[in-house]
Amino acid sequence: QVQLVESGGGLVQAGGSLRLSCAASERTSSTYAMGWFRQAPGKEREFVAAITKDRLVTYYTDSVRGRFTINVDNAKNTVYLQMNSLKLEDTAVYYCAVGPRPAKNGDQYYYWGQGTQVTVSS
Repeated sequence: QVQLVESGGGLVQAGGSLRLSCAASERTSSTYAMGWFRQAPGKEREFVAAITKDRLVTYYTDSVRGRFTINVDNAKNTVYLQMNSLKLEDTAVYYCAVGPRPAKNGDQYYYWGQGTQVTVSS
């Protein structure tokens, strides 16, 4: 079974930056995309960004577009989320996932990381 290990979360002041990493334990031929989701306390899981493995297609939720950048390094089986200009409302547990397409619906993904906490303070 594929395991996704996340890292890079932490505490940062508003306006600061973090880079999240998510490394997959193995390659799967049926995986064509990787994505990031987040869940804040008391809220539903929210799509953040997704990318195809060929890097030709990316999607971002409106609230992070222009601030966050998703990328994938296929040689390392790793997806990244560079988060700049962080806001208080970005505080959440962030999850990476792999699936067949860069869907905004989390149900479309096969495997999920354990989550990493991002806390933005004022």
